[in-house]
Amino acid sequence: MKGINPIHNSVHSYLLWIESEIKKQKFGNKPKSLYEPLRYIMSLGGKRLRPLLTLFSYSLFKDDARKIVPMATVVETFHNFTLLHDDIMDNAPLRRGKPAVHKKWGINTAILSGDVMQVKVYDRLIGIGDAHLKEVLIAFNKCATEVCEGQQWDMEFETKHDVTEGRYLEMIRLKTAVLLGFSMELGAILAGASAMDKRSLREFGVLMGMGFQLKDDLLDVYGDENKFGKQVGGDIFANKKTFLLIKSLQKARGKNKRDLQFWLSARKFNRRKKVKAITELYDSLGIREITEQKIAAYLNQSFTCLNKVSVNPERTITLKDFTKTLMQRQV
Repeated sequence: MKGINPIHNSVHSYLLWIESEIKKQKFGNKPKSLYEPLRYIMSLGGKRLRPLLTLFSYSLFKDDARKIVPMATVVETFHNFTLLHDDIMDNAPLRRGKPAVHKKWGINTAILSGDVMQVKVYDRLIGIGDAHLKEVLIAFNKCATEVCEGQQWDMEFETKHDVTEGRYLEMIRLKTAVLLGFSMELGAILAGASAMDKRSLREFGVLMGMGFQLKDDLLDVYGDENKFGKQVGGDIFANKKTFLLIKSLQKARGKNKRDLQFWLSARKFNRRKKVKAITELYDSLGIREITEQKIAAYLNQSFTCLNKVSVNPERTITLKDFTKTLMQRQV
């Protein structure tokens, strides 16, 4: 390992590399209607969190992160594939403030374009080379399967009335957090890290992912729609069993409980009125504060895992700062 340079100028430099690589990617040309949605959803931006994590993880051990940027962007392609299909299942009109693919091109094309994105992920993974290919494919396939399991649970929870906090947390671990864990693990594998370090970094990513999703739940209620890029209150509108709703169902009594049950069972309602009423109920029950405490707990647990990695602690500083900023974000 060279020097102690903490992750150099990281986020800004890494994002420039990632965006440059994404613009270079050639998905295909004909039929145009199949490939244009791929380029569209990849061009919508976003945090690029997953490839960033791969570069951060690799850079804990080595100083030549730029050479793995093509591999880091693979996780971004897979992530966008899942978003494309998730938006269909959720009938979400917007993605990052722009029309969702299925709204712009239709559901059938969106499904096929998503399928092609998944194939392209494997095309890119083949380029990893024999030294790490089998290990990466095993880890990726496990992760991809778990993401699908999490999405299925998420959909089933919409019609269930007995979703516990534990079951919800397991769902978001699968749907969201394991991909952040794989992103960290991928960087460690490519850097030739030890089995113990790969395991610690994967767990760091998973715990960070838990906090990240809870923050997303919070922003869906309390975020600024102009900054958030999605409809604020979408989870409330759809009766999604988020951490906030589950805690409210646990804590509500008397009038609060009656009001909550009314809105959850109502079939015809004014969207804005429902979102306002549920948000006010969350406020009265202190749900925002409870969620923020849970996010902080996951952050602390993730740092415990990161501290186990056998590198000079100074090399973890930028990653820790980045993670803290992520949990404090307003978009």
